[in-house]
Amino acid sequence: MKTYLMPSLKLTFVLLLICSVIYPLVVAGIGKLAPGQGDGVKLSHNSRVVGYENIGQAFTQPQYFQGRPSAVDYNAAGSAGSNKGPSNPDYLAVVKARVDTFLLQNPTVKRAEVPSELVTASGSGLDPDLSVAAATVQINRVATARNLPKEKVAALVKQHTQAPLLGFLGPEKINVLKLNIALDELSAGK
Repeated sequence: MKTYLMPSLKLTFVLLLICSVIYPLVVAGIGKLAPGQGDGVKLSHNSRVVGYENIGQAFTQPQYFQGRPSAVDYNAAGSAGSNKGPSNPDYLAVVKARVDTFLLQNPTVKRAEVPSELVTASGSGLDPDLSVAAATVQINRVATARNLPKEKVAALVKQHTQAPLLGFLGPEKINVLKLNIALDELSAGK
């Protein structure tokens, strides 16, 4: 019995040390090399932190671009999707209600023009980005609510469009928080 017990205890101790101490320290060290030093990239407006670049948030006022809905109310501590399939009647009712609300807020948009990402939550519930189409479909509402020319708002959308990673990995995208901060700055300087 002693023949098996001592090697097992030694192996357990070594693995405990590797998995509970060394690996977390290595991952934390790598995180400190990332933008934001592993704490996320904070975005400020008027000398006040207004959010994080990589965490979506709710914008419900008509003068702001709205991001993807969240199944977890943008709670970064509990990121998750809704776990309901596309044929689930409850899920379909929620999506239909989101489409109807979007169409009420954007009367110039037809039902077929509503991008799916504006009415369906992302897998994490924290998606901070939109496609160019999802931002473009909101330009009329935002420009009208802010009393700005549509061309200026469209130019702002184009200015904040990020190219795919390395030019070909993923779609073009727009960070909603950055776009809304720029929109506030544009409105303040008009």
